[in-house]
Amino acid sequence: MNRRTDTRRFASLTRREILKLTPVLALGAFAIPKLQTPLLKAGLALSDWASDKLFRSGHLAPTFAKSDLTPFEKFPINGYDVEDPDVDFDKWTLTVSGAVEKPGEYTLAQIRTLPEVTQIVRHVCVEGWDVIGHFSGVRLADFLQMIGAESTARFVQVECADDYYESLDIATAKHPQSLLCYGMYGQPLTCNHGAPLRLNVPTKIGYKQAKYLTDLKVSHVLEKAGYWEDQGYSEFYGL
Repeated sequence: MNRRTDTRRFASLTRREILKLTPVLALGAFAIPKLQTPLLKAGLALSDWASDKLFRSGHLAPTFAKSDLTPFEKFPINGYDVEDPDVDFDKWTLTVSGAVEKPGEYTLAQIRTLPEVTQIVRHVCVEGWDVIGHFSGVRLADFLQMIGAESTARFVQVECADDYYESLDIATAKHPQSLLCYGMYGQPLTCNHGAPLRLNVPTKIGYKQAKYLTDLKVSHVLEKAGYWEDQGYSEFYGL
């Protein structure tokens, strides 16, 4: 066996061994405190980027029959700060701003002039539970058309009465199952489920579905991704 053959075999063996060692090296890197946060952020950014590229605007989340519904009284109440931020329903409006032709204050009655959509879909919480619920509202896409959102806008950002905040990329906002939701189980939203208006987005994890909406901004630049995203959670988190 000549030296050139030995060198090629050694190089091949070295590459194989390096590939085997890669997970070990990565795990070892996580053991170094200074590298943990940058590695986690880089991994999360890569995951969000890949999820965004794989998102299909025409692909629908599963829908279910009424017989599959989780009973309303068993639908968990998940709050960010308080279960009832004491919204004055008589004076409530949704403040619209940003890259739109018609900014201003929109009442629930104005929003409800758009075609109503009802859907029975799964709500998935990042804490590990999921339920099947009955939601009613208007398509966020229809509302964006109503307010004249710029066609080149990239994000929809919302703020809430309990100081929560969240965002959606424009493809998700315009998805046919993304709703400005004002009803559950054939009744108006209750206070602890986000009245008078919340997001229902079955293609996303639960924390993307903000409750107690007060402000909606259409933008070209993402100013704030979301409350949990600012704590290190995924910005995209598609299902």
